[in-house]
Amino acid sequence: MKKHLHLIAISIGLSSISFAQQNTKKETQTDSIQKLDEVIISADVMLGNKYVAKNRTGSAYYISPEELEKFSYTDINRILRTVPGVNIYEEDGFGLRPNISLRGTSPERSSKITIMEDGVLIAPAPYSAPAAYYFPTVARMSAIEILKGSSQVQYGPFTSGGAINMVSTQIPETFNGSVRASYGSFNTGQLHAKVGDSKANFGYMVEYLNYNSDGFKNLPNGSDTGFDKNDVVTKFRINSSKEAKLQQAFEIKFQYSDEVSDETYLGLTNADFESSPFSRYAGSQVDKMTTDHIQLQLTHLVDINPNFRITTNGYYNGFSRNWYKLNDVTFNGEKVGISSILKDPTTYSNHFSVIRGDTNSSDNAFGVKANNRKYVSKGVQTKLDYHWYGNNTFHDIEVGVRYHFDEEDRFQWVDGYNILDGHMNLTNAGIPGTDANRISDANAFAAFALYKLKYKNLTLTPGIRYENMTLSQANFGSNDINRTGSNLSSRENKVDIFIPGIGFNYNFSNNISTFGGVHKGFSPPSNQPGQKAEESINYELGTRFNILGIGGELVGFYNDYSNLLGSDLAASGGTGSLEQFNAGEVVVKGLEVLLNYNLLPKTSKFALPISFGYTFTDTELLNSFESSDELWGDVTKGDELPYISKHQFNAVISIEHSRFELNLSGRYNGQFRTIAGTGNFLENESVDSNFIFDFSGKYHFNKHISLTGNIINLLDETYAVSRVPSGLRPGHPFGAYGGLEIRF
Repeated sequence: MKKHLHLIAISIGLSSISFAQQNTKKETQTDSIQKLDEVIISADVMLGNKYVAKNRTGSAYYISPEELEKFSYTDINRILRTVPGVNIYEEDGFGLRPNISLRGTSPERSSKITIMEDGVLIAPAPYSAPAAYYFPTVARMSAIEILKGSSQVQYGPFTSGGAINMVSTQIPETFNGSVRASYGSFNTGQLHAKVGDSKANFGYMVEYLNYNSDGFKNLPNGSDTGFDKNDVVTKFRINSSKEAKLQQAFEIKFQYSDEVSDETYLGLTNADFESSPFSRYAGSQVDKMTTDHIQLQLTHLVDINPNFRITTNGYYNGFSRNWYKLNDVTFNGEKVGISSILKDPTTYSNHFSVIRGDTNSSDNAFGVKANNRKYVSKGVQTKLDYHWYGNNTFHDIEVGVRYHFDEEDRFQWVDGYNILDGHMNLTNAGIPGTDANRISDANAFAAFALYKLKYKNLTLTPGIRYENMTLSQANFGSNDINRTGSNLSSRENKVDIFIPGIGFNYNFSNNISTFGGVHKGFSPPSNQPGQKAEESINYELGTRFNILGIGGELVGFYNDYSNLLGSDLAASGGTGSLEQFNAGEVVVKGLEVLLNYNLLPKTSKFALPISFGYTFTDTELLNSFESSDELWGDVTKGDELPYISKHQFNAVISIEHSRFELNLSGRYNGQFRTIAGTGNFLENESVDSNFIFDFSGKYHFNKHISLTGNIINLLDETYAVSRVPSGLRPGHPFGAYGGLEIRF
């Protein structure tokens, strides 16, 4: 590659406006390890392609459009299983609300990782209430990017485990579009349509997605246990002419989605899961989640000169949700939460009989909580990138700043129900605001600076991040539903921290390199006054290689926590207060392996690629403490973290031809604890391992029409995925889906 190549523009995001030599585009798509001076990317991507990921000075993974299309997954859990270093526990079988961990972070509602869409924070309230009750619909994404290690110092506020960025459908360079429809088991259907075009000075894209299902669980009254989701996305871009001295582009993105899902917090006891794993109790028949999400994102990009680019985003995310769900049961005047009942159905046999619908109840026996919340997340961020050349050196400075505000508004109530002959009846309508009536918010300023120095085959990237935040709560109390402030209680917590890191990459040749780094891990505390943030020192060392056609990556990591924070979430069996507690010192260490190989020569009309990924994660709590949260329990020094599998691996083999392709994937998720502990796994405090196969196929009639097929859980294995929120929950059973895709 020429020394004085100023810029390589990646054709993702706003880079559909080419600011670079087009003949380099093909070069950036290769998977081999090569010398790279610099890649300038737009603000909506972290990597842009596999080539950049393989030359990063830290662990990085790029899931390409081709990989996403292999299985046409609509479940983010199934997609991320292919990435080493990712731990997940499922909940609903469709990936509606994932629980994602990167390198041993707490997986509860993905609340300990930085989640973005198009480079913008996308959790409902990333600082004040980061639990991901909203997660972008992965079926409309064109790529997914994962950063771990020192690579993530540019992205925050969560730097302990890593960052995930989902890249939405981009404005195409020429007029094109597609319509894809599928239908299959459990009356599951999907319709996805998109169209777009670019002209000399503008471009656009319009997209619609509907995804729905009756669900694979069974209520005694025969009601649906599925969902219905809609997504609408539009993008419009205007840009300067190619002849203009100052190259600029301005893009507007609008996204709206809604969801109605018949989901519940109520799982099953061990005995009922064994006999009927896809059943649901009568007491969950009125449970329902309703959501609305809106996003407005404005992006301005300007090239001051070939070496200097400025990208600015302004964004607004609004999210409202009401998860109406069974919370507790009262029998003979004794009120007990559903988590406690399912954990000990013998002690609470009368309460459990009411939940099952075996016993008629008195009025108001069921407390069904309207877990009603509204969120706002908004801000503006700017990134400046300047690079230059010296003698045998390449230099790049990247500086970014962000001002951000987010808020969670809880205005909740509890309705009373009875159950007669298995049918629930409303017996008392609660008054909104009488259960929870508070607002939590955060004002945050973040900045980072990253310097890249490349000298011959060595690249160094020292960087530092700064986070300053004020976390507040205003609690109006259950007796002030009009929020006059008569019983107002307030609290505030402030955080001011520098987060340094440094990474390196050394290319021994075009086929082998080594990389590594050290950085500070950080997660914000809650608004409890004086509560300290989560902090750690994280190390990684790895190698990337391409030897005899075998490409791969081997990485070891060691995360040393001085103060791990746990959260009291209802989703993990807690009270739902969101209060955080100190879990003290923790060590998380592990190994990540990735291998790729094509079994057939390049001259063949067929390709037979195989891939294999393995993750080993070892965790140890170094302090003892007591917790009322079901996910933790009473912790003893030496215990392992809950919901983290020690061993997991996946493998994919494909047969590819110009007219068709067949893909088979297998994934193993090792046994994990559901309560912190050590020694032998106890039946009531663990989830067994599972090995699940998926299959997909495509046949291309021509370049415009393709037939698609997809089988989830090919061998129809019955397996549990978690014990939270309350009781055992099954994974997706055998499901077959067929579809048709039309491209134009």
